[in-house]
Amino acid sequence: MPETFDQAAVEAWLAPRLGADGVQVHDTRRPSGQGYSAETVMFTARCRRGGQRSDERLVLRLENPEPPIYPPQAGDELAEIEIQHRVMTALDSHSAVPVAPLVGYEADPSVAGRPFFVMRFVDGEVPIESPVYTLEGFFAEADPAERRRLVTGGLRTMAAVHAVDWQAAGLGWLVPDGVRPGSRSQLDLWECYGAQELRARHHPLLDQAWRWLHDQLPDDREVGLCWGDPRPGNIIWRDFEPVCATDFEATCIGPPELDLGWWLMFDRTTHELSGVTHLPGEPDRDEQRRLYFELSGRQPVDTHAHEVFAAARYAVIVVRVMNRWEQRGDLPADHTIWRDNPATAALEALLDEVR
Repeated sequence: MPETFDQAAVEAWLAPRLGADGVQVHDTRRPSGQGYSAETVMFTARCRRGGQRSDERLVLRLENPEPPIYPPQAGDELAEIEIQHRVMTALDSHSAVPVAPLVGYEADPSVAGRPFFVMRFVDGEVPIESPVYTLEGFFAEADPAERRRLVTGGLRTMAAVHAVDWQAAGLGWLVPDGVRPGSRSQLDLWECYGAQELRARHHPLLDQAWRWLHDQLPDDREVGLCWGDPRPGNIIWRDFEPVCATDFEATCIGPPELDLGWWLMFDRTTHELSGVTHLPGEPDRDEQRRLYFELSGRQPVDTHAHEVFAAARYAVIVVRVMNRWEQRGDLPADHTIWRDNPATAALEALLDEVR
């Protein structure tokens, strides 16, 4: 366990939630490619029930002690770990979206040093990001039919998120009092967050994007549950089929195009901006857009403005992450990575298409 853990306290916390007389934690490890919103620890729980012993594979997600990388969607300041747990609980009971079985959430930092939740381990493969999965790994090595199955499965999973009745699922807390959910409130939220994180630094491309989006972002046809970070790397795959959707800390209430724009923007970063053409069998973005609307049963619309908005949000997230690195002492104060990075390249490419 990480140094902050009182392992005995975690074992005692786990025992009643697993219906066990006692639990011992073994074989802890941290996966490569830890995200920025939570620390992930995988381990085996050795459970005693009566005279029987069983080993169960679990995953612990621990709140990052640094400030969150996403702007708060809810009226209250919630830990990103709590947001994920709440959303996953709602999806488990009110949708066909595959999520990991949950063991429990703990807000009291006295148990593990920080808030956390535990879920059961889901076996499968996750597309890598460094090097990008279109260059190396199981997706790059797949045959054309497998690649197409994976991309289609990801779009189907995203459509399943959008099909959730968010109010019946008890997700109204994602909308602060007095706020009308949708593209405009999201645009205001992210523009203000970007200005806060820039700390008076000048980002001409983001300024241009905000001006263009205020003029060009279309009115919403409908709003509903949005994943916030839909992409192949946030899905666990088995035989090129989705078996578990992950990472719901950026969830919000908005139009489905908000997510579709993000998915398509990331497709651009993992292809053209990584020097890769779409591989055999892999649908290009026009076909992915068509597939999404076909799978979701929604009428097709142009998504370019939402792809621009996605790239602008991505650029703001990179600014926030670079601020973290600077605060840690990992970057000098005069660095320019906050401005010069792949997110900015994606935003510039998308804006070039409308100039």
